[in-house]
Amino acid sequence: MATKLVQPPVPASHVAPPIPRLTKMMRAHRPVSATHSGSRRRSIFGEFPSGSRPFYAIRVAEQSPGLVGDDQDIVVKEEEEEDEQEGASSDDRTIANVKADLYQAVQGINRGVFGVPSAKKSEIEALVKLLESQNPTPEPTLNLDKVNGWWKLVYSTITILGSKRTKLGLRNFITLGDFLQIIDVEEAKAVNVIKFNARGFNFLNGELKIEASFKIASKSRVDIKYDSSTITPDKLMNVFKQNYDLLLGIFNPEGWLEITYLDDSMRIGRDDKGNLFILERSEAT
Repeated sequence: MATKLVQPPVPASHVAPPIPRLTKMMRAHRPVSATHSGSRRRSIFGEFPSGSRPFYAIRVAEQSPGLVGDDQDIVVKEEEEEDEQEGASSDDRTIANVKADLYQAVQGINRGVFGVPSAKKSEIEALVKLLESQNPTPEPTLNLDKVNGWWKLVYSTITILGSKRTKLGLRNFITLGDFLQIIDVEEAKAVNVIKFNARGFNFLNGELKIEASFKIASKSRVDIKYDSSTITPDKLMNVFKQNYDLLLGIFNPEGWLEITYLDDSMRIGRDDKGNLFILERSEAT
């Protein structure tokens, strides 16, 4: 009597291992209907119409020996390329968009001189930190050509509040104009210019000029030494005469300055007094 060999069932995982990324493709192929007309025959996969093959057999037969691995390699490469593209665009988007958001955030607050709400201050600080983390010039004192020239202050945490503002006549009598800085790298000099307008003198325009010298202290820091200051014209000096020391104490730059962000159009710095400065490139006036 002949012995009939029965092959043990093959686990489904051995017949068709899960194929990442092909789930939708496999669902698109429906299995052959069990009610298909014609003769039927039996195999280890069960009963199915003659002349056809079970679904899983079709999938296995259609795949070349290395297709599953190849498909995974393709998927990985595609993902890596997408990540690289997203990373590159993210960097560009971060710097460009964050700078745009920062300029938007400092609009209408008069450079922060008379204080800003804490929420606004936190918003600006968060945007600054994002830029500092993307600093394209991590060693600015080794690239001082990028620092040289004219700059205009757009925001600072230096504030003139309460009695100080009243004593300096900065509530109604005197208004502040541009805050400019001129850096002369060759001479190692920095000049801060604060513009004023005195309404009581037929809109008299004047300025406080503070001259300082600097020297490199590290790859990102400079030490600053106060040299001299003047107010012009004399009529404006008479306005500030009684409180000149107060005015100078607010704007005196002596100490050190850490340049935390620098590109062709923007410079950000933090000083030894905890102040933050954001400046944009400006034309000579």
